[in-house]
Amino acid sequence: MLDMNYQAILDHIYTDIQPQIGVGKVASYIPELAKVSPAHFGMAIVDLHGNVYAVGDANTVFSIQSISKLFALTLAFHLQGDAIWLRVGREPSGNPFNSLVQLEREAGKPRNPFINAGALVVTDMLCTRFTHAENALLQFIRKISHNPDIGFDEAVAKSERNTSDRNSAMAHFMKSFGNLHNPVEAVLDAYCKHCAITMTATDLARAVTFLANGGALPWNGDAVLDKSSAKRLSALMLTCGTYDAAGDFAFRVGLPAKSGVGGGIVAVMPGECGICVWSPALEETGNSHAGSLALEMLTNLTGRSIF
Repeated sequence: MLDMNYQAILDHIYTDIQPQIGVGKVASYIPELAKVSPAHFGMAIVDLHGNVYAVGDANTVFSIQSISKLFALTLAFHLQGDAIWLRVGREPSGNPFNSLVQLEREAGKPRNPFINAGALVVTDMLCTRFTHAENALLQFIRKISHNPDIGFDEAVAKSERNTSDRNSAMAHFMKSFGNLHNPVEAVLDAYCKHCAITMTATDLARAVTFLANGGALPWNGDAVLDKSSAKRLSALMLTCGTYDAAGDFAFRVGLPAKSGVGGGIVAVMPGECGICVWSPALEETGNSHAGSLALEMLTNLTGRSIF
């Protein structure tokens, strides 16, 4: 592995990305997210030696939204292993992340864990294992990000819960097929709360380094997942992690990634580093416009991807 001057590369990206910052629209269907300025941009890389490289607003906290689905899945997979796949699939959906279209045809089994329906089933699994699933997930995220101060944005959680009619419809529909085991209201409460966890781009880049390190935390060697499971989760990120733009994202960027409508995208460069970029203005599929372009620039400038 050749040494890479990540700071110089990030500085280059930060200069070149300026005209793209703010292009698109911030998520407005959650009222609190609509208040976030589209002018933010932050990017961080944390390598497996613990070195941090950052530009812009990399140390500003933001609502991680659907990136929490990756951590919920990791925790559930750690607890239950392949039993997860009895209740949620592993295929791209080809539909928006909040679509109900396939649920009836496929008997209440969501296509993958990263669309809303799938994340609700994963949250339901955590609700079965923990009295307060959102708090258990928060503690897990604090551990893998090496930051005990990470918390919730209560205003975002409340705003999201108050506008969760579509998620409620999905949850009730899946419960009618027997694929939700806990009360719908409890699952929705936990789901909306964990989507409202706030982190910085630096926190998030560090939190995914275990996937770049074969499933183990780089700073102490603790296994979060075994190597095979880490590989499988990375594969799901590549094929399903950026909503129904996953194919185009893989074509342009070539890294496993998970996005959220808060404007964050985490990515993994296996054997090297965790990456996070945050820019709140989204393109039509719900991914950060400037963030996607910045990650494409990164793989072009470094010549590094999984391909």
